[in-house]
Formats: sequence, C-alpha cells, structure tokens
Amino acid sequence: MKTAILVSLFASLEIMGGVTVRVLSYNVRSMRDDRAALGRVIRACEPDVVCVQEAPRFLRWRSLCAQLARTSGLVVVTGGRSAGSMLLLADLRVRVLYTEDVQLRKLPKLHQRGLAMAVMEIQGARFGVASMHLSLDEAERDYQVAEVLAHLRRLSASELVLAGDVNEQPDGPRWQGLVGELTDAYVAGPWGGEFTFPARGPARRIDGIFVSSGIEVMRCGVPTELPELDRASDHLPVLAELRIPTAANPR
Repeated sequence: MKTAILVSLFASLEIMGGVTVRVLSYNVRSMRDDRAALGRVIRACEPDVVCVQEAPRFLRWRSLCAQLARTSGLVVVTGGRSAGSMLLLADLRVRVLYTEDVQLRKLPKLHQRGLAMAVMEIQGARFGVASMHLSLDEAERDYQVAEVLAHLRRLSASELVLAGDVNEQPDGPRWQGLVGELTDAYVAGPWGGEFTFPARGPARRIDGIFVSSGIEVMRCGVPTELPELDRASDHLPVLAELRIPTAANPR
C-alpha cells in the first residue's frame, strides 16, 4: 500500500515538473530614450530571455545592441538589422541550441520587418522563442501573421514562445489570428498592468507574449511597480513567468 502511494506521489510530481522561465518583451524604440533607465528596468525584471523590438539597426547597431545587453546584465543571442531590428538577449544560464534571423516579406516603401528566433534550453526545458514586430500597415499585417506562425513552427522544439509588438489590440483580427494557434499569456495569467502603450498614460494593449499549449502561464503583465518605466521607452515591457516542461516531464 505504501509503495503504491509513493509511486502515485512521484507520478504527480513528474506531471507538475518543469522549469520556471522569465520572458520579457520590450519595444525599446531604438534606444532613443534614457539608456541607463532602460538597462535598469530590464535588470529589475530579472529575465532569462528578452525579446526586443525596435533594436538599433543603423549607425553602430552592433555595438549598441551589445551595450544594451551589457547594461541589462545579459548577452546577445541573435538579431539586429539582419532580423528587421528584432533582437534576442538571454541570461548566461540559458543554453542556446539554434539561432536564425528572418526577414519577412514587405510592401514597397514600408519598413523591413523580421524575426529573431532561437531554440533554447534551461535545465532540460527546451523551447523555441521568437521576437516579432508586426507592421503599422493593415494590409502588411494581414499576411505577416501566417508568415510568422509558419516560421515559428519550423523551430525544432515542442514548446514555443512568441513575443512582441502586434500594433493592434486584442480584439483586432491579426491578434485573433495569433491566439487561434497560441495562448495569450496575459489572458491566461493576468498580473500587474494590462496596457502597454504609450508608456506615459498607457491606454492600449498592443504588446503581448503568446505561448504554445504545453506551457503553463504562472503570471504575465506589465511590471508597474518598477520606477523609470516612462523614461526607458515609449512602450511598457511585458513580463511573463512561464513553467516549461522538461524532456523528462512532458505535458
């Protein structure tokens, strides 16, 4: 009887198994605001992974991306101008298994958009992650959602995280296209603030984190308790605490 109880207990612990990963999504407006405040905000969030939008992409963009990583206490994983100004940063405990920079199809005279993608592993929990920034143009956003999801599916990981600036609110058709396949992390585990733009007097939620069904959302939202948010960028960051199953403990 005792043996059966122990077996049942260990089985329950396996089901509950997984690694907690902190993912931050942040549109940093090409670091045109207070760079020191930006670094302090990111550090205070203690992220394992940061999905950056509007990373520097013109003069000295590589050194500026490296500066952002350094002041944030992180390292550059991939991205920058080659990814349409998307960037991935990570903590040293993250093992990077694969990286890829993607440029999305674009309409004439519009900004080049892209994806910074990687497959990462933390303590046996493997997941794919991508940073995105959808277009301001509705026609371009229409086809970008399908394109982004197709690239995300190519990552060799059963669990996926997509984060970024959607440039429309949750009731919009492109946002709805994302949640048709992924889970809106804020809806699954609301915490902190909801609205992400503008940083001074936020009134709209246009930035989000989306996860595959095997990931448990512990909490997600804007860390409103932090000072200097309105000095660091014109967007507010979105922080998600996720439980990602390990290979030994699939969901």
